[in-house]
Amino acid sequence: MLAQVKIFTDSISDVPEEWASKYEIGIIPLYVVFGNTAYKDKLEITTSDIYRRVDEHGELPRSSAPSPNDFLEAFSPWVDRGDTIIFISMSSKLSSTYQNALIAAAESPEGSVHVVDSLNVSGGLALLVRKAAEAAQSGASAEEIIAMIENCRDRVEIEVLVDNLDYLHKGGRVSNVQHMIGSLLKIRPVLRIKEGFVISADKYRGKTEKAIDRILHEFIENKHKIDQELIIVAQTLAEKAADYIKTTLLEKTNAKEVAVIEGGCAISCHCGPRTVAIMYMRKALA
Repeated sequence: MLAQVKIFTDSISDVPEEWASKYEIGIIPLYVVFGNTAYKDKLEITTSDIYRRVDEHGELPRSSAPSPNDFLEAFSPWVDRGDTIIFISMSSKLSSTYQNALIAAAESPEGSVHVVDSLNVSGGLALLVRKAAEAAQSGASAEEIIAMIENCRDRVEIEVLVDNLDYLHKGGRVSNVQHMIGSLLKIRPVLRIKEGFVISADKYRGKTEKAIDRILHEFIENKHKIDQELIIVAQTLAEKAADYIKTTLLEKTNAKEVAVIEGGCAISCHCGPRTVAIMYMRKALA
C-alpha cells in the first residue's frame, strides 16, 4: 500500500462520525473526569450523560488530555506502514493535549509525526481538520497541508451563543452576583476565540430567538467577507435552533455547505445545553 498523509485530531474537534469515515480522520479522545473516574470522550460518555450527572450532583466534570502513550498507541499502526501523520490539536492555550502530542511525536521515528496547533476548538477546529483531510485525499504533501493550516487558522471565527449562565457559573467563570443579575435579565453571552483563548465578546438580552436573529443579521451583512465553502453550526440539545440557522444561511448567503454538528465535551461542560454556535472562516485579504 502506498504511503500517504494521515490526519488526526482530538475529540474536542466535534468532527462528525460521517466525516471521520469519509475522510479517514483519526480521532483521539480526551478524558471527561467525574470524581475519581475518567471516561473517554464520546466513547465511554455522551453529552447527555454529562448533563444528567451535572443535574444530579451540581458539579461540572473536568477534562483531561490524552497521555503521550495514548497518542503513540493511536499513531503506531500508521507510522509502521510508512504513513506521515499530521495531528491537528485543539488550542494549546486551553489544554496540555498539544504538548502531549509533541512528546509522542518526539518519540516516533523522525519526520513521521507532525503536530499543528489549531488555536481553536469544536467546529473551528473541525473546519481546519476537514480542509486538511480533503487536501490529504487530493494528494497534497504534509508540508503543503501544514502550511495551509497555519495560514488559515487565524481566519477562523467562532460565535457561541450560551442559553443561560448556569454552566459558566458552575465552572467559576461567572460570579454569584453576575449569575443572579444575568439570570434575572435573561442575559445570553456570546463566546469567541481570540489567539487561542475563549473570551466573552458580546451579550444579548431577551429571548434566544431574538439573539440568534441578531447574530444572523450581522453574519449576512458581512457575508462578502466570509469564505462560504463550508460553514459549521454546532448545537447541544438545540436541534431546532440549529436547523433554523442552517436554513437561513442557505437562503440568504451563497454558502455551498452548512453542516450541523453536535457540540461535544468542550461545549457541553463549559456552556451547557441549548447552546448554538456558528463557525466559519474569513476570506483571505487580497
